[in-house]
Amino acid sequence: MTKINIGDLSLIFRNKIVIIAFITWVLNQSLKLIIFYITEKKWDIRRFIGAGGMPSTHSSLSVCVATTIGLKEGWDSPLFALASVIAFIIMADAAGVRRETGEQAKVLNKIILEFFKEIKLKDKRFKELVGHTPFEVIVGAFIGIVMAWILCAVI
Repeated sequence: MTKINIGDLSLIFRNKIVIIAFITWVLNQSLKLIIFYITEKKWDIRRFIGAGGMPSTHSSLSVCVATTIGLKEGWDSPLFALASVIAFIIMADAAGVRRETGEQAKVLNKIILEFFKEIKLKDKRFKELVGHTPFEVIVGAFIGIVMAWILCAVI
């Protein structure tokens, strides 16, 4: 068994793919915050760390990592193939299961408000913004590709 040297963990923070992914995450979440402000006319800092909304950070991050691996390791590398498959699974999940979860949360919240007005329930609403529309997923993927190309050229 290989002994883990704590100093080796610092290499993670020098990994260009991790750095590029982190920068892409920050940009995408910032865009999400700005777009929320433009559409809703209010600031909500939770949009910076929250899931759901425009653009999809799940898509942006996973496609950015796959593209960066393709650029650095080669488009025919097994690592690129693995990252691409995982990116497609993540995007399908964001626009599928997670989106349906958000739609169900909207219905449940409405049912609770309508039918249980008289009963004092916990003031806890289900999160409605957890998934993405296909458009949000596509925009996120596009941002991921663009950021990977730009950042690979400068980092």
